[in-house]
Amino acid sequence: MEIGNEQTYNINLTELDNLSDTPFSGDEENGGTEEIKPEINGNWNAATSINEAKINARAKRRLRKNSSRDSGRGDSVSDNGEALKNGVIVPTSPKGKHLDRRSRSGKGRGLPKKGGSGGKGVWGTPGQVYDLEEVDIKDPNYDDAQDNCVYETVVPPLEERAFEKTLTPIIQEYFEHGDTNEVAEMLKDLNLGEMKYSVPVLAVSLALEGKASHREMTSKLLADLCGTVVGKRDVEKSFDRLLREMPELVLDTPRAPQLVGQFIARAVGDGILCNSYIDGYKGTVDCVQARAALDRANVLLSMTKGGKRIDNVWGSGGGQQSVKHLVKEIDMLLKEYLLSGDVSEAERCLQELEVPHFHHELVYEAVVMVLESTGETNFQMMLNLLKSLWKSAVITMDQMKRGYERIYREIPDINLDVPHSYSVLERFVEECFRAGIISKPMRDLCPSRGRKRFVSEGDGGRLKAESY
Repeated sequence: MEIGNEQTYNINLTELDNLSDTPFSGDEENGGTEEIKPEINGNWNAATSINEAKINARAKRRLRKNSSRDSGRGDSVSDNGEALKNGVIVPTSPKGKHLDRRSRSGKGRGLPKKGGSGGKGVWGTPGQVYDLEEVDIKDPNYDDAQDNCVYETVVPPLEERAFEKTLTPIIQEYFEHGDTNEVAEMLKDLNLGEMKYSVPVLAVSLALEGKASHREMTSKLLADLCGTVVGKRDVEKSFDRLLREMPELVLDTPRAPQLVGQFIARAVGDGILCNSYIDGYKGTVDCVQARAALDRANVLLSMTKGGKRIDNVWGSGGGQQSVKHLVKEIDMLLKEYLLSGDVSEAERCLQELEVPHFHHELVYEAVVMVLESTGETNFQMMLNLLKSLWKSAVITMDQMKRGYERIYREIPDINLDVPHSYSVLERFVEECFRAGIISKPMRDLCPSRGRKRFVSEGDGGRLKAESY
């Protein structure tokens, strides 16, 4: 028995020597573990001693591996895996090893994976440009038509129902800004299709209901759109349609035949209609309104042969007119009114000038004509005209006031050419006050010239020297 125990004891010592690679000190062998007790009741327990020896050897290898990793840091590692820094023991956390992104096998240089271009949702390094993917002919989904395929944005053609709804705001905005290039760009973005000829029709229809300046802007718009958005053939078709719809246009605009005739004459003058357009309708028109429009256009074109410019058929409205031109227009307006006596026509002509800020000129010229006249006819006619323009609010209070103030300032100069102008002015101002045209303070501002006494009472009939 003793011999057998001795053999077993020798085998176990040999195995224990093979488990440890290098000898350690007594403290390192313990490593926080309990001391091995190979004997139980005087007998050696082989199985228990081998297991405990394996555990101790595994702990020694783990400690040796940790110490080899920390060797490059320049700090010493204690037996318990604690790094000494400046004499202070910093405990190591077991979780820090698991969160370390470096390779656990000890290989690699510690650089990020894929050079920093890896990770979820990343397609490559910043600034990387990919080449065009070549089509694989051997691909089962390959199609020969893919090589010649061209992708374009297709705009569906504009329907007739949506045509007027889409283009009306564009033309109305053009009347505000007057930029034909902007209208052309907006129309190019629309697929007009066969509705191109309806663009001039809609523009002219809106201009008939607008002002003279709107008609002038419409003529310029048609001239600029011809050749880029619409063609000459489309312009001819549009005027053909306007002539056919003339009875309907007259219901909304009584002066439609004259205005459409002026549009036709202006289009011929701008070169977007051929000269033989009017001749093609001779003897073939049954509508009275359409015939009147063609006659109006023919008259205007015949006048151009005498040197009159057809491009000024609408005039220039608003602030585009010069002051001299406005003064001349207002003077002709008043003279025509004195001949015809038509107050409504004079009011319409004044509104067509589109210069509400210059209406004080009409008040001034009307009062001057009253001062220069000798009969009662002009006196009453000008009084009726100012009264009508005041009641219809065509001439505002501010413009009426400015007109009378101009007369009050210049009456001394007017009196040099027109004797007794002070007395006529006082009478006219009094009648205007009774009609409600001017206020009482404005009436009181009227200058009056007192009677001069050439002979003083008690002077014996001697003339005063200062009277001359």
